[in-house]
Amino acid sequence: MSLLNDIPISALRFYTTAPYPCSYLPDLQACSQVATPAFLINTKLYSELLQYGFRRSGTYTYRPHCEHCSACVPLRVAAKQFVPNRSQRRAWAQHAGLDASLHRLQDNPEYYQLYQRYQSARHKDGGMDNDDYESYQQFLLQSHIDSLLVEFRDQGVLRMVSVIDLLSDGLSSVYTFYEPDWPRASFGVYNVLWQIELCRKLELDFVYLGYWIKDSRKMAYKTAYQPAQGLIDGVWRALDKEVL
Repeated sequence: MSLLNDIPISALRFYTTAPYPCSYLPDLQACSQVATPAFLINTKLYSELLQYGFRRSGTYTYRPHCEHCSACVPLRVAAKQFVPNRSQRRAWAQHAGLDASLHRLQDNPEYYQLYQRYQSARHKDGGMDNDDYESYQQFLLQSHIDSLLVEFRDQGVLRMVSVIDLLSDGLSSVYTFYEPDWPRASFGVYNVLWQIELCRKLELDFVYLGYWIKDSRKMAYKTAYQPAQGLIDGVWRALDKEVL
């Protein structure tokens, strides 16, 4: 057994980044708290860090750490109790013919081409639309924990790719990109539903969807998957109608 399995959080060090422009709330500056060294953060340790609101981007593990703002709320869906609404059931039926397959993180030019189309169409001028190949690889294809890449194909044609992390209590959705020009598609909704269903099959409790910001339209979709919980003041609380 690797000694890495027994490393406690106390073995890590944490530092705060310099301020940078917030990606979600205009005219605000953001800071992140970063956990190091990256090579010590294995699946067991990352599962613990997630309980404190950390996320990863490649091998970079961080959480928002802004002095005068606490808008970023880590969000997770209780998979075993989840009940889809009408539009979610419609999206599930609409894309039921997609063929999903699980893979270890791997390099494939087909993925990067889809990633570029998605970023150019959905996140133009957001910074990621200018990602070069090296930035894409560092973001999605590097991991020190148990990560999987999911292909979704329609009659052999690649339509969507999702990267997920397998944790002790659930799945963490790292990033998903899909064909942006497919008419009337609901790929994003279907993908979250698919991850919830996989979580159930694995008899795990939660799907972690990253951060939710109440005043960000980009984040609004995350609370549509109920019951949802948010990490508020260090405690996981229900994100229900009273909070929303």
